Amino acid sequence: MQKELLLADEAIAQGAIDGGLSGVYAYPGTPSTEITEYIQGSKQAAERNIHSRWSSNEKTAMEAALGMSFAGKRSLVCMKHVGMNVAADAFVNSAITGINGGLLVLAADDPSMHSSQNEQDSRFYGNFAMIPMLEPSNQQEAYDMAYTGFELSEKLGYPVLFRVVTRLAHSRSGVERKPTKEQNGNSYPSDPKQFILLPAIARRRYQTLLDAQSAIEKASEESPFNKYIDGSNKKLGIVACGITYNYLMETFPQGCEYPVVKVSQYPLPRKMMNKLADECDTILVLEDGYPFVESNLRGYFDNSKTIKGRLDGTLPRTGELDPDSVAKAFGLSKEQVYSTPSIVKMRPPQMCQGCGHRDMYEALNEVLHGYENSKVFGDIGCYTLGALPPYQAIDSCVDMGASITMAKGAADAGLYPAVAVIGDSTFTHSGMTGLLDAINENSNITVVISDNETTAMTGGQDSQGTGKIESICLGLGVDPAHLRVFIPLKKNYEEMKQIIKEEIDYKGLSVIIPRRECIQTLARKKKAAK
Repeated sequence: MQKELLLADEAIAQGAIDGGLSGVYAYPGTPSTEITEYIQGSKQAAERNIHSRWSSNEKTAMEAALGMSFAGKRSLVCMKHVGMNVAADAFVNSAITGINGGLLVLAADDPSMHSSQNEQDSRFYGNFAMIPMLEPSNQQEAYDMAYTGFELSEKLGYPVLFRVVTRLAHSRSGVERKPTKEQNGNSYPSDPKQFILLPAIARRRYQTLLDAQSAIEKASEESPFNKYIDGSNKKLGIVACGITYNYLMETFPQGCEYPVVKVSQYPLPRKMMNKLADECDTILVLEDGYPFVESNLRGYFDNSKTIKGRLDGTLPRTGELDPDSVAKAFGLSKEQVYSTPSIVKMRPPQMCQGCGHRDMYEALNEVLHGYENSKVFGDIGCYTLGALPPYQAIDSCVDMGASITMAKGAADAGLYPAVAVIGDSTFTHSGMTGLLDAINENSNITVVISDNETTAMTGGQDSQGTGKIESICLGLGVDPAHLRVFIPLKKNYEEMKQIIKEEIDYKGLSVIIPRRECIQTLARKKKAAK
């Protein structure tokens, strides 16, 4: 078969397409976005009629993917690690229902927080749900896992969590493709009550999940992605998870002298771990993310073995690993080959020239200077950069949709004025329910839905609310008299200030929609039209 140069994200997408995928569901989030975008742009996917529209949020994506599985088709759901929090209800319960058609749940973790609020490790979700997990070490494995993952899911009867990290997701390598499989036809669960989680049925399904653990563990033991690689020096045994196996091989280009267990499928392969423990005095755990395996092994070996890794300081506790940090753990090198060159200057992110958010913040800041204790609650998107100079316009940014609800809570505590700033895509992702809370109590807050008609922060994907924001607000119950729209431009500056002040002075819930298309999206449209 042909060989292609692919990002790991692209390799996963192509592997899923070749593996019989019928639908991908996702909300854009770095570093997972490129998977869905690749499928959307794939001629092969279009010819095979693979569903690839964006979902409103990760929970709706997870539920839609489970619905496709219910109908017997193979589905993929993609999100970044914090998206797992949004999808958690459906995700955990999908382990109780099990699947019909194969279901892969792709979680892209972001160690070092390149574009995230935390370093959260999605392997804990897989362990919590008690389902199989895959974690590739390179782009070829990423393809192979996506290609075979649906069959693994169908064989075991459960969703499979597929975990990647930023460094792998956004790096390229040659990938050899395999023959394309046919998509599943429609079929439905043999047990008509399988997906009905009433307590009596859920209790039975939970016991079924517990009973399946031996088969899930056996699959991990027999997985071609897990390997025991012997070494002559038994003083140290190494557990290398996912991408860290690459870092280990870079540290020992002539071959590692220590025994190694390469882990790319979970649960941990028990027999391999026991063999490593029996043969080696000390175990070093290499893993990108939280000390997930290290913590498990400390309990597993009941303190009878010395376990080294992130918890004891052998490796850094925070941030992503790299070949330098792995080499240092072996005492081989302290020179940072992969450090940032001194010629490279820091360039903090900033809003684009011509961005409508800039004009909105300038007007908002000027108006709020006239109030003693004003606070602005921000959200996730390009407009979050309003926290930085020269604007320094927001006082919080916690999670998707938190701006409105935090503003409401602060107003409930007596804060005035309390302003929420949220983008159009984030609003439809998880801001609508918070707005409904505020409407029902006529909370004394001003909500600014800064509408650039796209999901700009992740590259300009479709926004679910485009052309519908006013209708949504009115449908939820916003007073039409206090639903205001303006175009954020310098020429409209005085009008913008007047509207903002009027709505802040209004003692109740008001919504302001500054609307101007993202300058980057507009530029791409103009280029495409030529």
